[in-house]
Amino acid sequence: GLTPSRVHEVNSRMAGSKSTLRPASRPKIVKKKTNKFVRFDADLFKRMNPAWRKPHGMDGRFRRHFKGTPKHVKIGYGSNTKTRYLMPDGFHKFKVSNVNELELLLMHNKKYAGEIAHNVSARKRKAIIERAEQLSIKICNPNTRMRSDEAE
Repeated sequence: GLTPSRVHEVNSRMAGSKSTLRPASRPKIVKKKTNKFVRFDADLFKRMNPAWRKPHGMDGRFRRHFKGTPKHVKIGYGSNTKTRYLMPDGFHKFKVSNVNELELLLMHNKKYAGEIAHNVSARKRKAIIERAEQLSIKICNPNTRMRSDEAE
């Protein structure tokens, strides 16, 4: 079983793998609807894109909200403005392409986490990650494109 000492051991092992940087506040993120709104009858036709489209049919039972039909997109399903675009760890993402852009997060390292853009080279990534550690800024994707570094 999990004794209190075992729980502490597991937590301390996990703490080493996680980043020690924490956001200033971490509100609970509530999703009103976790599954996607899909286009009506998109599951019946392979050629039909499942992305949401508003129904316009004259006699369509879905447009007329008949019983047993799926839910429509409405403004009430929107996220809370305080937690919108918030990552599960409590930070907001900020895309970073070079070290100078990272400096913008110097005063906001408790609210924003840097995300290195996809088109940044491995050499620049390394510089960005080193500077982020100095400024104590969290980087969302620090391990991407770092395999070439191990080969050297």
